[in-house]
Amino acid sequence: MHADTTDTVTHASSAPTTRGRILAAASEQFYARGIRATSADRIIEQVGITKVTFYRHFRTKSDLVVAYLEQQAAAEREWITSTRREGDPAGSLGALAAGIGQASCSPGFRGCAFINAAAEFADPVDPVRSTVDSHRGWVLGNFADIAEEAGATDVDSVSRQLMILRDGAMVNGYLGQSESVAASLEAAFVSVLV
Repeated sequence: MHADTTDTVTHASSAPTTRGRILAAASEQFYARGIRATSADRIIEQVGITKVTFYRHFRTKSDLVVAYLEQQAAAEREWITSTRREGDPAGSLGALAAGIGQASCSPGFRGCAFINAAAEFADPVDPVRSTVDSHRGWVLGNFADIAEEAGATDVDSVSRQLMILRDGAMVNGYLGQSESVAASLEAAFVSVLV
């Protein structure tokens, strides 16, 4: 009973901080070890909270996974938006390629968080999979905008090809150097536009 009382006081005074700490620990563990391989107990232990506190912030592990993916999506959307060069589709693709090359070849990189999550959650109606699909749809939409800016005659086809190249580069990053991945991805991106 004492622990629950303490958790209630802690929750009232630092709820965002506790939620943020849970989410940070989950992000680290989910990305490094995999979502299904990471138990709620592992996160609870890492953060140093009780189960009651954990479940006060996230009713289910699925809720936590969705919050993790939404946080990843927000960061990637911000990066993509800041990288885009309006009116310069080739420049946008070059900047995206450079960033993907750098990220995918960095220490600790374990692939795209969304592709990884989709591999673990095959059910298309699962909330986790819906979150993945939503974000990937947003990225695909950005590629469509770039394709349209470039004057592509089949925007849908070009945007899908750009997405496939992006996905492949992220996998290839494990095996290459950032400069070569970025240069190859940029060349492939531009070849799809012409």
